[in-house]
Amino acid sequence: MLCSLVRLVVAQSPSNMSSMQVVHYEPGRKSEWDTFIARAKNGIFLFYRDYLAYHADRFPDASLMFYGEDERLVGLLPATIRDTTLSSHAGLTFGGVVSDNAMKASVMLEIFDAMRANLIERGLTHAVYKAVPHIYHRLPAEEDLYALYRHDARIVRRDISSAILLKNRLPFSKGRKWAIKQGQKNGLEIRKSEDFKSFMAIEEEVLEVKHNLRPVHSAEEMQMLAGRFPDNIKLFGAYSDNTMLAGVVVYESDTVAHAQYIAANDEGKQKGALDLLLDYLINVHYQNKNYFDFGISTEDDGRYLNSGLIENKQGFGARAIVHDFYEIDLT
Repeated sequence: MLCSLVRLVVAQSPSNMSSMQVVHYEPGRKSEWDTFIARAKNGIFLFYRDYLAYHADRFPDASLMFYGEDERLVGLLPATIRDTTLSSHAGLTFGGVVSDNAMKASVMLEIFDAMRANLIERGLTHAVYKAVPHIYHRLPAEEDLYALYRHDARIVRRDISSAILLKNRLPFSKGRKWAIKQGQKNGLEIRKSEDFKSFMAIEEEVLEVKHNLRPVHSAEEMQMLAGRFPDNIKLFGAYSDNTMLAGVVVYESDTVAHAQYIAANDEGKQKGALDLLLDYLINVHYQNKNYFDFGISTEDDGRYLNSGLIENKQGFGARAIVHDFYEIDLT
């Protein structure tokens, strides 16, 4: 998925004197929170409380709600705190201030001023901010990027994600076209699946062999999350004789189909299973979305580009979108 991470330096100023109220989220406000996310111009299902709650044991919640004139809710900040640093959001690819269609630049400045004062009062020293990438916006929603600039936020990390603008798709490379034909010749079947156990076993093996890593989610977690969000989390597989050879877990929002996990076993690689599956998702199933997003290809906080990985994504016509991490120093 896409990210902008910023660390904010917070200091009080006369502009902090406004009617903006900062309220710490509590479970009794769940309905109000979720209702706002549903109508927000940059809200996605990752910000619903039922998603945030699944890993609250690892990322204790410290979310904030902002109320403006007439005590109207104007913004939300999914957040966590570790030591003296607030992060939005440490357990998600991105976070940032979620706002609705009424958001204006001046109101966002008030939100940041009030947030800054609140964090300083609580003794926090830094804020890490990962803005919602623009491809997830239903309407332009970059008021927060200007507010970050006004608060002397600095970019401390930049990742490259690869996405396809589906209404203006670039042609696949010759290598990708050849692999798709192999999948067709081998008579592979593409279908939606609920078999997260089989797919995550493939994903785990690929990550272990290639990177000595494990997936962020277990098969049980993916099954549980897909049950909570059946319209947003979907598994598609490429099959030979009812055996899954490759799969893609898609996180679907209003504007983006994001490939959360992509994997194929050895037989699947030989038979072109993954290429055939991705061709179907890009050109058929999600052709009416705005973007198909492959996710990042950088490591070591953005300092290392995995050239082979990004070349593979570019072979499908994907091109770069950056995810910036901002830091605000509150001392």
